[in-house]
Amino acid sequence: MTEVDATRAPEALEGRLPQCRSCGAPLRVTFVDLGMSPLCETFLAADELNRMEPFYPLHVYVCERCFLVQLEEYVSPEGIFGDYPYFSSYSDSWLQHADGLAESMVTRLDLGPNDLVVELGSNDGYLLRYFIARGVPVLGIEPAGNVAQVAIDQGIRTRVEFFGQATAASLRTEGYRANLVVGNNVLAQVPDLNGFVEGISVILADHGTVSLEFPHLVRLVEGNQFDTIYHEHFSYFSLVAVERVLESHGLTVFDVEELPTHGGSLRVLARPAADSTRPVLPSVTALRDREVALGLLDPTYYLTFASKVEETKRALLEFLIQARRAGRSIVGYGAPGKGNTLLNYCGIRTDFLQYTVDRNPHKQGRFLPGTHIPIHHPERIKETKPDYVLILPWNLKDEIAHQLAYVREWSGRLVVPIPEVTVLDA
Repeated sequence: MTEVDATRAPEALEGRLPQCRSCGAPLRVTFVDLGMSPLCETFLAADELNRMEPFYPLHVYVCERCFLVQLEEYVSPEGIFGDYPYFSSYSDSWLQHADGLAESMVTRLDLGPNDLVVELGSNDGYLLRYFIARGVPVLGIEPAGNVAQVAIDQGIRTRVEFFGQATAASLRTEGYRANLVVGNNVLAQVPDLNGFVEGISVILADHGTVSLEFPHLVRLVEGNQFDTIYHEHFSYFSLVAVERVLESHGLTVFDVEELPTHGGSLRVLARPAADSTRPVLPSVTALRDREVALGLLDPTYYLTFASKVEETKRALLEFLIQARRAGRSIVGYGAPGKGNTLLNYCGIRTDFLQYTVDRNPHKQGRFLPGTHIPIHHPERIKETKPDYVLILPWNLKDEIAHQLAYVREWSGRLVVPIPEVTVLDA
C-alpha cells in the first residue's frame, strides 16, 4: 500500500464521507488529525469547571479536486461567534498593520468621501477607524454582538449579523455598493464558503476591489504551524485554492502580497472578472507557479505534515518534563485560540503550566478550555517570577519579548513552541 493510499478513506465509506465546502467532492485524504479538542475561544468561569465540556474532532482533510484544506463543520457559526472573547485592538502590532492597510488602500484606490469600505468580520472596529480618520465612509459587519458593540460605541457604523448572499442582497437593495470589501482573517471562519464569496460579488461595485487576508497554507506547512488549526477556522488556503473559490463566483485575483502576520499570510486583491481595466499582475503568476512547483496540486504534498506535528509534540513535552523535574516553574503568556489547540493536543495542563496571562480583561479570571489553566493579568508574572514563560501567541513573539524584558531581572527565559521548541533570553 502506498503512503497516499494509507491516508485515504476506504471506497466503502464514500457515501458517508464529508464533502468539500468549495467544490463538493468527497474528502478522502487526511492532512492531519489532532484528536479531540474543545472550542478554542470558549473560556470557562470558575463555576463551569465541573460541568461537562464538549470536545469535537480536529481532523483536517485536503480535497483532491480543488486542494482546499478544511475541517468539517461541527458547531454552527452562531454557536461559535454569538458571544466572542477575541478583540483585535489588544494587539499593538495588529493595529499598526491595520493602519498600514488603510493607508495603502486609500492611496492605491484613491478612496474618498464618496466611496464606501465594507469590512466583513469587522470585530471591534480596529480597522475601520483608520478609514474614518482618512475621511472614507465605512460599514462593518460583525456577527459577535458583544464585540460589535465596542465599535458601535465608538461611532463606527456596524451591522450585527452574519454575512452571506442573503445579507449582501439586502444591503444592495438598500443602496450599498462597496468600492472596497475587506476581509481580514475572516474567510477561514466561514463554513458556507460559496455563500460568503457570492455575497462579496453581490455587494461589490462594478469596479470595486476585494482585499482578503488569511494565513498562507504554505507557511503553515513550512512553519509547522499546526496550532493555527481549530474549529473556528473551517478552511486553510493556498493561492491556488482561493483562486478557484473566487473564480467560481466571478472574481479574479489580480494581485497578491506575502505578509509576515500570523506566521505568514497572503493578501489577495480581486476584482469582478468583467472589469478588464486591471490586468493580473506578475505577483500572482509567480506565487501560483511557486505553489505548483512545491507540489500543492499533488496530494502527496500534504502527507508529510502529520509526522512533523507528532515530533513537535514529543519535543515540547520532553522540554516541559525535564524543566519540571529540575524544579523549574513555567507559566504561559497569552490565551489565543492557537494556544488552546497546542495545549490540548499535547495534553499540557497545570502540572506543566501553572497559569497563563493575557492583556484582554474579558479573559482574565477565567480558565482555558479543556486544560482549565487559569488566566491572570500580566502583572502576575512579576509577582511570581517564573523560570520560563511559554509564549503561546508565537506570531507576536517580538512584541511580547519586548513587553517581557523585565523577566531577565530574575534570569527568567522565554520559550517559543513553534516551529520548534526554542528557549530565548528575554
